[in-house]
Order: sequence, then structure tokens, then C-alpha cells
Amino acid sequence: MSYELTSSGEMDAVTGVHAVHDLRRESWQTAFVRRLVVTDAVAVVGAVGTAQVLRFDGPVDSTLAWPLPYDIGYSAVSLALALGWLALLHGYGTRAPQVIGTGSEEFRRLVSASLRLFGVLAILALLFRIEFARGYLAIALPAGLFGLIAGRLAWRRQLRSLRAEGRCHTAVLVVGSPEAAHAMATAFTDDPASGYRVVGVCVPTGSGERVETLGGASVLGDDRSVLDAVRRSGAGSVAVAATDHLGPAELRRMAWELDPLGVDLIVAPGVVDIAGVRLNHRLVAGMPMLHIDRPRYGRAKSTRKALFDFCFAAMVVLLSAPVLLAIALAVKLSSPGPVFYLSERIGRDGVPFRMIKFRSMRPDADTAVDELIAEHGGNPVFFKVKDDPRVTPVGRFLRKYSLDELPQFFNVLRGEMSVVGPRPQVQREVDTYDGEMRRRLLVKPGLTGLWQVSGRSDLSPEDSVRLDLSYVENWSMVLDVALIARTIGVVTRGEGAY
Repeated sequence: MSYELTSSGEMDAVTGVHAVHDLRRESWQTAFVRRLVVTDAVAVVGAVGTAQVLRFDGPVDSTLAWPLPYDIGYSAVSLALALGWLALLHGYGTRAPQVIGTGSEEFRRLVSASLRLFGVLAILALLFRIEFARGYLAIALPAGLFGLIAGRLAWRRQLRSLRAEGRCHTAVLVVGSPEAAHAMATAFTDDPASGYRVVGVCVPTGSGERVETLGGASVLGDDRSVLDAVRRSGAGSVAVAATDHLGPAELRRMAWELDPLGVDLIVAPGVVDIAGVRLNHRLVAGMPMLHIDRPRYGRAKSTRKALFDFCFAAMVVLLSAPVLLAIALAVKLSSPGPVFYLSERIGRDGVPFRMIKFRSMRPDADTAVDELIAEHGGNPVFFKVKDDPRVTPVGRFLRKYSLDELPQFFNVLRGEMSVVGPRPQVQREVDTYDGEMRRRLLVKPGLTGLWQVSGRSDLSPEDSVRLDLSYVENWSMVLDVALIARTIGVVTRGEGAY
């Protein structure tokens, strides 16, 4: 495959145009990195200064204990430690444009650099018989890490707000087959926090009927006219999705030609809904290979998860006992009928159980569901309607903030549910499952999950299934804790529930 090359004069002109664009594209990144430098310096200097003051009961400059006949005060040690810490943060690329603002790699590098620094100090102390004050180091390391992470989180929160307003994005050109390009463009559009704004798409010649837009972006040409599309769209990055038309040699040539334009090249491996903990990359004969670990069904059924579920549910029930009592009284006094609503759900391995909720609808709600489905033309399998007339006034408030689901912690204590897991399903939904969808039944259903923090009732049936399967295959204890934390924010705001 060949690409049309311009003359040297034309290339100089193009390079000049894109140099201006590149400066504009990187201006927000430069400003963001400067803020990170200041925040990091404040966190590190504050941590070592605090450690010195607390360990030595004030600003007294104690002397370092070591065998050489030179007196070195801890003020000099603190200065050297702070400078070394900041230098290592820079050397580990914790402020590289590829990692700042999104994902976990930024924090991984930050923690790795910090631990490496204190590991080196421990080795030096052993080799040269330097006796650092243990309390000094024991305060400096956690205080510094806390300050560094807190600063990064604060700036990331501001960056997320700016990106939600359409600012601080990198313009990206998507290249690939129509299906893969559409999926990638849609993913970028649906996730503004990723920092990419799709400005065009290139699809291979002869890939089917001619289309003008994909994933909401204009088709600017084929995979032989990428450079021209970059020039016309002003893209700062090129993202290559799965395509049979671009092999290793073509991708390398594309990287060469994009380099003088200051344009980054991103290659997607063509896999979706795979957690980072399951991905490992390595080079084989000069070719990057992506190894995907097996799905984590077994780990999601581990004793560790069951123990966490029981302890967490017991703690919530004990702490929320007054709230549970108040809700029960409100339900009982506001409308006739029982306090609790028991509904059959399908649990792990297809075993049914009775899920407990506070009643939020009138007592005859189940008998009226067929009439509502016929009236609203909804999906009988995944039926959900806004402004449901069966919901009571108190029930509407409970459903908005998911308070009606608090009794499900008793299901967790009984071993029928997990705190985090796929959505609990009714029999009519399970009856429609194909082989892929039945994987949801490999683990216990949960009170919350990816579906809860990604839209709740606003999700389409297809997205609900995809998120549940992604959780089942990618489970980890860290994921559970993260989803619980995110659920608290979503529920507090009352987003997507009705």
C-alpha cells in the first residue's frame, strides 16, 4: 500500500500549518502540566517539611546519623529528598500527555516512582550504614503520596468538567473498516472524559456502499488519503481501528509520515470490554502482541468476595437501622398494602430467590403491567416506563434515590445476592437468554454494578447486557470497591432512576 507524497515545498507548508495547529492542540496540555508541577511540588515539600517538624518536635535541625565525619542536618536531607522525589516523578513520566487526565496509568507511575525513591533510600542506608529517622520516613512517604494523589484527583475533576463543556480535547481522525470505525467513533463520542473529539473518519476503498458519516463524524476519505484527511480536519491524533487493509508495514509508514506533522498514532487492538488487569503486552519478533487473560468467572465466585459481601452488608444494615425503620413507617402510613415487596428473581446458576424491596407501587401493580406494556408499546422483556402511574408518591422518592433497594442487603446476608454484580433478572428476561447472555448467571446478581453507575434506568437493554457481561468477565475486588464508591455518588444525585 502506498501513500501520495507531496513535494518538499508542499511538505514544508503542511508542516508549518500543523506546527501552528500542534501548538494550539498542546496549549491546554502545557498549562495542565504546569499546574501538576506546582501541585506536586507543594505536596512533596509539604510532606517532607511536615515529617521533619513532627518527628523532631519543631523546626530544630537535627543531625543525620552516619559514619562520615560531616554533620548534615535534616533540613538538607529534606531538601535533597524533595528534589529527588520531584526529579523521579518527572523521570517516570507521571506528567506525560499520554497518561494525564484519564485512566489509572498516571497513578501507577506516581506510586511506582515514590516507592522506588524510598526503596533506594533503604538500600543506601544499608550499604553506607546511614541511620535515617524511621519516624521521619514513615510520615513523609504516606503524606507525600496522599498529597500527590489528592492533587491529581482535584485537577482531573476540573479537567473532566472542562471536557464536558467541549474544551481541552484532542482532535482525532479514526481509520478503519466501517464497522470498526463506527464503533470507535461512537466510543470516543460517548466518553468525553477520554479527551478525544472525533473530527473525521477514513474507511478502506471498496468496503461497501458509500457512506458520508459514521458514528456522527464525516467520512473524509479512504485509508490511502489519511494525510490529506489529517490536513483538512486538523486532527492531532490518528486512531486506527481493526482493518484488513493496513498491515504492519503500512502502519509503520503511516507513523513515519505523521511524525513531522506532530500527529500521534493510536492503534486499537480490536477488543472491547476487557479490563486492563487482563491485558499484557510483549514484543515477539519485533511485533507487539496483546495477551488477554482468561475471564474471571471463578474469581467472582471466590470466598473472598463472599466474605466481603457479608461483612459490608452487615455493617450497612446496622448503621442504617433507623433509616430502614423510618422508611418502613412511611411506606405503611402513606398507602395501603404491605411494607415489603417480594419479587422472584433468578440468581446464580439459574436458581430463583425472593428479592426484598420496600414497596414503591400500589398493591395491584403486577396485575396492571400487561396493560401498561400494551399502552406504551414497551419491550415486555425489559419493561421500564417513566412516570409510571403505579408508583406511589413516597415510592417515587424512594426509587429516585434507590432507598427502596436497601432491604436487598438482607438478600446479601442470606447469600442470595452480592453487593456488586449483574442486574437481578426476572424469569421472563432469563427465558430470552442466548448462550452469551446466560453468562450473567455465572455469578450472583448485585445491588449495584456497572449498570447502576452507567445510566441505571436510562440504559438500553443492549447496553445493560453488555455491561453485565463485562463485569462478570473482568471482576476484581478493586473493581467492586470502585463501583461501590461511584454508586454512592450516582444514587446521591438521583440520576437515571424512575
